[in-house]
Amino acid sequence: MVVSVLEEMRIRSLGVIDDAVVELSPGFTAVTGETGAGKTMVVTSLGLLLGGRADPALVRVGAKAAVVEGRIAVDRRSPAAVRAEEAGAELDDGTLLVSRTLSAEGRSRAHLGGRSVPVGLLGELADDLVAVHGQTDQQGLLRPARQREALDRYAGGAVAAPLAKYADAYRRLRAVAAGLDELTTRARERAQEADLLRFGLDEVAAAEPLPGEDAELAAEAERLGHAESLSSAATAAHAALAGDPEDPEGVEASSLVAGAHRALEAVRSHDPALAALAERIGEIGILVADVAGELAGYASGLDADPRRLAVVEERRAALTHLTRKYGEDITGVLAWAERGAERLGELEGDDERIAELTAERDVLRAELGALAQELSDARAEAAGRFAEAVTAELAELAMPHARVSFAIRQHATDDEESGIEVGGRAVTFGPHGADDVELLLTPHPGAQPRPIAKGASGGELSRVMLAVEVVFAGSDPVPTYLFDEVDAGVGGRAAVEVGRRLARLARTAQVVVVTHLPQVAAFADRHLVVEKTHEGSVTRSGVKAMEGEDRVRELSRMLAGQEDSQLARAHAEELLEAARTGR
Repeated sequence: MVVSVLEEMRIRSLGVIDDAVVELSPGFTAVTGETGAGKTMVVTSLGLLLGGRADPALVRVGAKAAVVEGRIAVDRRSPAAVRAEEAGAELDDGTLLVSRTLSAEGRSRAHLGGRSVPVGLLGELADDLVAVHGQTDQQGLLRPARQREALDRYAGGAVAAPLAKYADAYRRLRAVAAGLDELTTRARERAQEADLLRFGLDEVAAAEPLPGEDAELAAEAERLGHAESLSSAATAAHAALAGDPEDPEGVEASSLVAGAHRALEAVRSHDPALAALAERIGEIGILVADVAGELAGYASGLDADPRRLAVVEERRAALTHLTRKYGEDITGVLAWAERGAERLGELEGDDERIAELTAERDVLRAELGALAQELSDARAEAAGRFAEAVTAELAELAMPHARVSFAIRQHATDDEESGIEVGGRAVTFGPHGADDVELLLTPHPGAQPRPIAKGASGGELSRVMLAVEVVFAGSDPVPTYLFDEVDAGVGGRAAVEVGRRLARLARTAQVVVVTHLPQVAAFADRHLVVEKTHEGSVTRSGVKAMEGEDRVRELSRMLAGQEDSQLARAHAEELLEAARTGR
């Protein structure tokens, strides 16, 4: 069941296209045209809509920007629709509008459902919407890593579940190995760090500093250093408040306040306001007496002992030595000592930590070995089914004697420390397991299986690619498939079979094919032709839907290069009839 359909694309100022609208069929759409007419701009445009790399060289000469807009009918329950709505996009009656703007200066903007979104979001949606295949994708299929990915994708949960566990264990092993490496290769640096920490902690412990002690000693040193002037000031202040025994005629503050209080006490009963003032003066007298008493005690208790001052300065020097090396003040020194003791504990526990990490590494390596074996078994089982299905498809694509198989290999290693044990031997491993996966092709009986990079011609590779995608469509389908000249190197009966398989694929998905083969185009539900004007551009009228007589004429041109050739027309009509009856 197709859950999304690319209904229409509008392309403006992209390559040779000035302004054109491409209306697509929900089934099989073929795009044809003369070489250089701009057919591949359809693929390029869709690539931009799907978050592909934006090349400013694609902007049409003289234009400020290229714009591609797409209208996609989506099921609201589909992952793409859910992700789009999470990003704030609006679905207009089940239709998702996507646009991409590329300026001539290289700036790129994306919009989804009327909202500006990061270009990367379009790439996220692409995985659930469209599978794009062209010549570069065929080259990608030649890489063993892509072949392993294809096999894992086909296997589904049988590989995905153990692969997720394997990947988690692999990450943990990498972290443990990095910790071990750091402990062992940096042993000298860590020993030096431990020695420095011990020395510093011994210095702090020998001094036994107390929190805030440096501030207290600074205040005491200031007081001891000015003991005489402080004593004189306190004595003079006391005499001014309480009187000087050596100057009986002097006037002191306590006597003056007492006199004022007596004067008001005598008349306070006549006016409450004056009574309140009398009480306040009485309070002043009490305060003056208290301060005078404290001044007397301060002056008598002030210690001007030079020996105490020397002791204080010596202690301050010891604390300053610590603050110069370990902290701004004694509080900072004590904090450093606490951190240093924790770090020293870590460093002194290196041997124990190395033993723990080594044991953990061995456990993880054993776990990885078991998971790698599980992965290998699951891949082998899926490889048999996958190869059988692809081989059956190749028979339908005029390769009846071809066989596809997988070689799943593991590489032994002499360095057991760098490998894991699988099947009773140490083998190399990586983030995806211990298997090297390679797709092999046997083109005819008696031939040796060879990697498809070496054993397949261009036409055979195109058909292998199509067969792989058809098999995927049955196990892990996407709504839309776009093939850019995937029929390259194919002709004759093989081309007819390619067209037939694409038409069958279109029963369950939308298929868009850019092709130069009339045998393929004849099977399409909708046939679009891209035509350039005399000025060398493609305008709105330059993308035409071919029907009836127009379609026969276009197929004739593709067959013989002559639209009016009676022989080509007869062949074109025969192709169309064969396509209608032979799907």
